[in-house]
Amino acid sequence: MRRSLRAVLATAAALVVAAGTVVALAAPAQATPPNIPSYANAVSRLAALTVATESHQSTYDRDLFPHWITITGACNTREQVLKRDGTNVVVNSSCYPTSGSWYSPYDGATWTDPADIDIDHMVPLAEAWRSGAWAWTTAQRQAYANDLGGPELWAVTDNVNQAKGDQDPAHWKPSLTSFWCTYAKAWIQAKWYYSLTVDSSEKSALTSMLTYC
Repeated sequence: MRRSLRAVLATAAALVVAAGTVVALAAPAQATPPNIPSYANAVSRLAALTVATESHQSTYDRDLFPHWITITGACNTREQVLKRDGTNVVVNSSCYPTSGSWYSPYDGATWTDPADIDIDHMVPLAEAWRSGAWAWTTAQRQAYANDLGGPELWAVTDNVNQAKGDQDPAHWKPSLTSFWCTYAKAWIQAKWYYSLTVDSSEKSALTSMLTYC
């Protein structure tokens, strides 16, 4: 992997707003996670990925990726993403959002109830496992599952996330074709950053999605 658990958690801590009983955060209407690569970098990084058949499917267990961990005070990773990517988010002393709105870039819906929002792992945990995370330590998998420093965690409509499941872009894509470019770039970045493999159909789908850039 290209960065240590310490580096990931340090990045996460840097994103945290000063704690208080109630915190209000303003964000763009379509906030996005950080470090989405340019088109040119995405093309280069896709070419650099190792193409391999997925493996170890039968040994996957979601509990092997500890999440959501506490980031600061009462706020865990999910709550940090809700604060980061929402608009006019206000949280209570338990870090639960009491107001705000969230735009889901996968389907274009906007929600005002945080219960309607899932935090999606761009490259699902099971997909990461099949692509090489089976060989990681628990600390490495925890760092991956809670990564706030890259484009791995997205606030999206809950049933859309559930429909995606653990599928790669060869089998599932967002309904908004206007988001396919960003989706492919973010997916490639996560795979590249964590030295995960891609299978041939996945690489073909990503190549096609990049034509929307």
